[in-house]
Amino acid sequence: MAAETQPAQGALAGVKVIDLTRVLGGPYCTQILGDHGADVIKIEPPQGDEVRDWGPPFRDDAASYFVGVNRNKRGVALDLAKPAGREVLMRLLEGADVLIHNFKPGTLEKWGIGYADTLAKKFPRLVYCHITGFGPDGPRGGLPGYDAAVQAVSGLMSINGTPESGPVRMGTPIVDLGTGLNAAIGILMALFERARTGKGQAVDCSLYDCAISLLHPQAANYLMSGKPPQRIGNAHPNISPYDSYKTRGRSVFLAVGNDRQFERLCAELGAPALSKDKRFLTNGDRVVNRDALRGELEGLLAGHDGGALAERLIRIGVPAGAVMDIPEVLADPHAVHRRMVVESGDYRGTGIPIKLSRTPGSVRRTPPRFNRDGAAVLEEAGYLASEIAALTEEGILAAKRRKGGGEG
Repeated sequence: MAAETQPAQGALAGVKVIDLTRVLGGPYCTQILGDHGADVIKIEPPQGDEVRDWGPPFRDDAASYFVGVNRNKRGVALDLAKPAGREVLMRLLEGADVLIHNFKPGTLEKWGIGYADTLAKKFPRLVYCHITGFGPDGPRGGLPGYDAAVQAVSGLMSINGTPESGPVRMGTPIVDLGTGLNAAIGILMALFERARTGKGQAVDCSLYDCAISLLHPQAANYLMSGKPPQRIGNAHPNISPYDSYKTRGRSVFLAVGNDRQFERLCAELGAPALSKDKRFLTNGDRVVNRDALRGELEGLLAGHDGGALAERLIRIGVPAGAVMDIPEVLADPHAVHRRMVVESGDYRGTGIPIKLSRTPGSVRRTPPRFNRDGAAVLEEAGYLASEIAALTEEGILAAKRRKGGGEG
């Protein structure tokens, strides 16, 4: 994939990010920063980011998993396990605003470039973000974490599914994505604070902490009531009707949040008296009597087409949506209008969800091939062509991927 060259733009233009992350949470974070103008230099180990191999599908020797979260980055392959590689990293950090990594706790310290002992002293303005599985300390401190395993141990899996299915992993890697979002927010907070004080700081984001923070409203319910949450499928523990329903066409999801919306729903279904039924007068009543309400609604919905009904309902103020699949969504006229599919050459990806009026995000660079920008980045840092050639010859700057898996 060829890189596009456009003038610096975006709200984060001028911010330089050294990205040592792999897999998903960190790359998702840095793609957000890159989308909005940050100069993100993605440094991969000689083996490459392992998600380059997480396919099919593949294009140009990179899986869609890699392509989906690594646009707007410059790609460098550097062997940080060797002192000469760490010397290059330190030189790149001289002009950097942010360093983000997801090595196991203690790795940078083992290499002599830990934050407290080295980086904070040498680069006092540096914002340092460390993404871990469980944090650096505590009973599970330092242990590795992957999304699904953390979904399990954080309780997220326990609230997903039905009584019949048992705990079910959420289909999207919500823990990794949520951690990436929190990391981006933390980095931006630290940069904002640095503008006032001139000092950088460390940002600690763990998958475990971020997963627990996503346990809403189930954790809030338990902390108030003392009653453990139950698996209720697509339904909502605090709101009714808030569930998916079969129709004569596609299924429809009703997300009725107040009494007025419930009245409009009943009127649209030709049963205005249902909203006056004492079992269903308030949301609290409807939650207590959710099974009875479901029976009433299923009978009324049986003659409707879910797609057409959802369109009518949402236009009269009743939150509802037809249950659509991914191809339908990405081709939907509204997704197209909101530019939620972006293209550049043979690259296609999901769009930029944060839309700023004066400094909009953009796709300036397609996801990098392995070490695509290595020589250019080092030259920019002051390395001579002969020095770059020597680093390449020594394997410090990796021209080709080495065989073997990624780092733990």
